[in-house]
Amino acid sequence: MSTQTQLEITPLDIVKQVASGLSLIFAIVAFYYFSEIAFLYRVIGLLLVVSVILIVIYTTNYGKKLFGFFIESKQEVRRVVWPTRDETTRTTLLVFAMVFSVGIVLWLLDMFLFWGVRILTGQGG
Repeated sequence: MSTQTQLEITPLDIVKQVASGLSLIFAIVAFYYFSEIAFLYRVIGLLLVVSVILIVIYTTNYGKKLFGFFIESKQEVRRVVWPTRDETTRTTLLVFAMVFSVGIVLWLLDMFLFWGVRILTGQGG
């Protein structure tokens, strides 16, 4: 488990992050502006720009911390004990049965309340 540390933000990191954000906006605008160019080439260009942006973001303190978070998350997912197919099937069937049962109870409650309101207001019964 990692400890909480104060993230040091340098002016250069802020410049990199702002430039990366503006570059991403520019890349998306360019993707749609150059719609006459083949879709494949525009997607490749957009992916290249996004790759460069990710590399630039990784060079910041925030990017390194974010990358570390993703690595730790991946390791944590490996440690999870996933349910077996049989457990998943039983749990799913139990959820369906409970939803059906609660639906029936609510339907009956609604029906009796509607019947009671009709009798009290003299609209039938």
